[in-house]
Amino acid sequence: MEIYLPIANLSVNALLIILLGGLVGILSGLFGVGGGFLTTPLLIFYGIPPTVAAASASTQVTGTSVSGIAAHMRRGGVDVHMGLVMVVGGLVGTLAGAFLFSWLESLGQIDTVINIIYVIMLGWIGGMMAKESWLAIKAERLGTRVSAAKRRHHPLVASLPFRWRFYRSNLYISPIAPLFLGFITGILTMLLGVGGGFIMVPAMLYILGMGAQVVVGTSLFQILFVTIAATMTHSLTTKAVDIVLVVLLLVGSVTGAQIGARLAYKFRPTYLRFALAVIVLLVAIRMALGLGYQPDEIYSVHLL
Repeated sequence: MEIYLPIANLSVNALLIILLGGLVGILSGLFGVGGGFLTTPLLIFYGIPPTVAAASASTQVTGTSVSGIAAHMRRGGVDVHMGLVMVVGGLVGTLAGAFLFSWLESLGQIDTVINIIYVIMLGWIGGMMAKESWLAIKAERLGTRVSAAKRRHHPLVASLPFRWRFYRSNLYISPIAPLFLGFITGILTMLLGVGGGFIMVPAMLYILGMGAQVVVGTSLFQILFVTIAATMTHSLTTKAVDIVLVVLLLVGSVTGAQIGARLAYKFRPTYLRFALAVIVLLVAIRMALGLGYQPDEIYSVHLL
């Protein structure tokens, strides 16, 4: 069934977009990630313009993060104080990202920049995940244990002034560090349409030194408000949010997330992380090839 996307200015197969959203939802439920960092590349592969794909993906992340926050709030897994500091940084980052987005768009380079950042980011994250999960798999087979990394805040964070006490995270650190982390996430959300959880969670664990029991919930708390701000900013400035595309993606992702969550209990976590790393690296390679590929006909003429 073909359906017209008014902002993307093209017709797509509605069922295929729903299935694409379902695939991302399954990956989200299966691997415990937001899925936004895969939604945008997959939409680009399908033929959606990168600007529309990034703006619409951030809206999808907003919808899929609400239920996750509710679950973490019920079990006390959200540091609201820390989350609010990150939200402030994220809102400022969103405005900075909007300016950067408009500037790159005026230069005609926004599509290329989005693709390049994705290749670098996915390649880095996929490589780290693959190394960590492969070492864990080897350790399981040999019957040894991998030493866990120490989760104390970084010495640079400890040297920052104006310390606050974050009771839920059991931390006494400067708010400058989480504020800056939120700022970077806000920029990424505007440019790439990602929630930023795949960067936020490791940074909160190994840079801020937060406890694992509050990291995911606090990350989702920040992501919800920042993606809402990013969606509103895109709607008012770049006007790149395609609501028809968003609805199709949400229909698939909400259903897929439930399926993925059930499948997750049937596989070992280490093998799941390695599988996700392989998927991320394959997406990065595909995007890198797309940057260097030159079509046979650079220009084409369509007769109406």
